Amino acid sequence: MADTKTVETEAEKPPRSVRVVLLALMITMMLAMLDNMIVGTAMPTIVGELGGLEHLSWVVTAYTLATAASTPIWGKIGDMYGRKGAFMTSIVIFLIGSALSGMAQNMGELIGFRAIQGLGAGGLMVGVMAIIGDLIPPRERGKYQGMMAGVMALAMIGGPLVGGTITDNWGWRWSFYINLPLGVVSLALISAVLHLPKKRSQSRIDYLGATLLTVGITSIVLVTTWGGSEYAWSSARIMELIGIGVASLIGFVFWQTRAAEPIVPLHIFRSRNFTLMSIIGFVTGFVMFGATLFLPLYQQSVQGASATNSGLLLLPMLGAMLVTSMVAGRVTTSSGKYKIFPLVGSVAMVIGLYLLSTMDTGTSRLTSGVFMAVVGLGMGCLMQITMLVAQNSVEMKDMGVASSSTTLFRTLGSSFGVAIMGALFNNRVQDVMSERAGALGSKITEQSAQLDAASLAKLPVAAREAYQHAVSAGTHSAFLLGAVVAVTALVAAVFVKEVPLKGAGPKKDGEPADDAAATQPPLVEAV
Repeated sequence: MADTKTVETEAEKPPRSVRVVLLALMITMMLAMLDNMIVGTAMPTIVGELGGLEHLSWVVTAYTLATAASTPIWGKIGDMYGRKGAFMTSIVIFLIGSALSGMAQNMGELIGFRAIQGLGAGGLMVGVMAIIGDLIPPRERGKYQGMMAGVMALAMIGGPLVGGTITDNWGWRWSFYINLPLGVVSLALISAVLHLPKKRSQSRIDYLGATLLTVGITSIVLVTTWGGSEYAWSSARIMELIGIGVASLIGFVFWQTRAAEPIVPLHIFRSRNFTLMSIIGFVTGFVMFGATLFLPLYQQSVQGASATNSGLLLLPMLGAMLVTSMVAGRVTTSSGKYKIFPLVGSVAMVIGLYLLSTMDTGTSRLTSGVFMAVVGLGMGCLMQITMLVAQNSVEMKDMGVASSSTTLFRTLGSSFGVAIMGALFNNRVQDVMSERAGALGSKITEQSAQLDAASLAKLPVAAREAYQHAVSAGTHSAFLLGAVVAVTALVAAVFVKEVPLKGAGPKKDGEPADDAAATQPPLVEAV
């Protein structure tokens, strides 16, 4: 009896500790999400000081490549050797990369240091989601992951504003240095409060699998980054990268069936729900990052909005995403039901993207704001539910690789979305400019289909109007493609099977306890 009382007393203590850990996790997620948003705003100033405009894209590409390639490896390391150590190591690497980036003296150094930063960033998102998966039973996990989605939305809204303020007042180097105090606070809280079971695996890391996966992912990201911009889609370089990527990924899948400790255990894809969530996550990444790229461009070029408020331009979409994520998480927690959210979210995303594709030069900001809110509602239903269901579909020992695989699919989706929608947008803009402005239109867009506000203001009235029509046509094509791709998520959502969430409350007499909940050790200690 005394033992039972002690267990009950201890059970009341963790919530306070969990809240402290969640604070640290939210700070860490803020680091991961804010970085590219802040740095993107500072890039013109960075190029002005360091030069190397021709290497500008590599500042982003190096970070993205390193993040995508390291994501599944961090997940596996956490499963094998312990989540806490792997997570803290990734934070330290990210902070080292941030400090070095802030001290860069030329563009080459900045690109190299951004790659180091990206290696650490690959473990940040995975670590956050996997630790939540360890700490919180799936039934309760929805509301906490909804909070994380809220942090992502706030970062996307506030990032450009924070980046502009920091760059204008402190200098661009502080867009990297700002990570240091936040990271130190996160490290201190996690070190003091989070107590996960230590693991000492006798298995070795699957280095061949890691190499094949890294080469495959790198090739895919380079194809989506360079295709249609640096090189023509039909060029020899792009064909070579496609060949290398496909061969590496086929080799990776073949080797994973034979490796003693595979980086991505293929058995997790035997779960129908996990596979479907990976598809939905890919589509969500495809749509979200495509939308955040083209919506500000449309509003600045066609609706005359200020570029300095680019983060606020997305407020209807990101605000709807924030609210819906919180509501979806709480409803899932209280009811244990979740299939409705992938269905509703996919339908809303398809409808919202189609509505965005109807925008033209006469569309008001209010109307486009309503359309964006519909898309945000859809993404809010999908963002964290995909992670929740994916984690619920695997055993606890595979929590890290499940989280990393889901994150990887979303990352690859964003790369494909930006590249394919971008290529379609650029081609459409160039075609319409040639039709409406003749040789002048072709000359204006021969270097880039995206003009900044200053360049747009210098154009003759006829050319400016032609460009506005061209951007409207480009966004129509890009968002129409997004709507078609989003149908894939809807089809996948239809086949989701609503499996009861683990740890979903007390069991009835005679009903066996849920294995995951029953075997889960205490993971946090009271503060």
